[in-house]
Amino acid sequence: MRAIRIGVVEDDPTHCQRLLDYLNRYQEESGERFTVSVFDDGAKIAENYVPMYDILLMDIQMKQMDGIDAAREIRKRDDSVVIVFITSAPQYAINGYEVGALSFLLKPVPWFGFQQEMARSIAQVRRNTDESMLVDTGTSSLRLVLADIVYFESIRHTIVIHTLSGKLSISSSLKKLEEQLEGRSFFRSNSCYLVNLDHVTGVQESDCVMSTGETLRISRPRKKEFLAALTNHVGTGR
Repeated sequence: MRAIRIGVVEDDPTHCQRLLDYLNRYQEESGERFTVSVFDDGAKIAENYVPMYDILLMDIQMKQMDGIDAAREIRKRDDSVVIVFITSAPQYAINGYEVGALSFLLKPVPWFGFQQEMARSIAQVRRNTDESMLVDTGTSSLRLVLADIVYFESIRHTIVIHTLSGKLSISSSLKKLEEQLEGRSFFRSNSCYLVNLDHVTGVQESDCVMSTGETLRISRPRKKEFLAALTNHVGTGR
């Protein structure tokens, strides 16, 4: 299982060190593995933010950009990252729910409370991971919600990901994506397409009709297996 990527955003060195010590202790006691990055102001993480983190432990009161404003900027690019606010001013914490924060901890953070919130956060990360995937475009990493992916198209050595909001290209193969998405609602209709069965609205002769109105060819050798997978998918409501 991969390491959980955590961003600690805290401008007070003492509180920051406490969080880092707690994270090390949590790893030792739980067996989880963390990759931790530290930022000393909200602006440092919000500017040029890349949605690669699973959990953000975010101070609220910081000099250049506070945690709430930083979270607002981050939410424009990342709906999934779990945010836990760390604050000494609980009156500000309520604003955290406006940006989808999971919870908040009061300073000085006690070990027991930290341990509980980490367990909750990691459980949420596991759920998010099941519902999204991280793709590398070559210049950035993006988190895609699986439900928004209509289909993958293979064009030579490039994969074009067709989503509800547009297209993007990555270097990969349908075979790798099939393995990565095994057990999810994706199925190969031919050598060029890996389709999301959630978006198949019908089958017309040798084509499947997608929710976007596009029609994608189902190869003759795969048609029987494809129809069986679609029937099972609809029948089980998956």
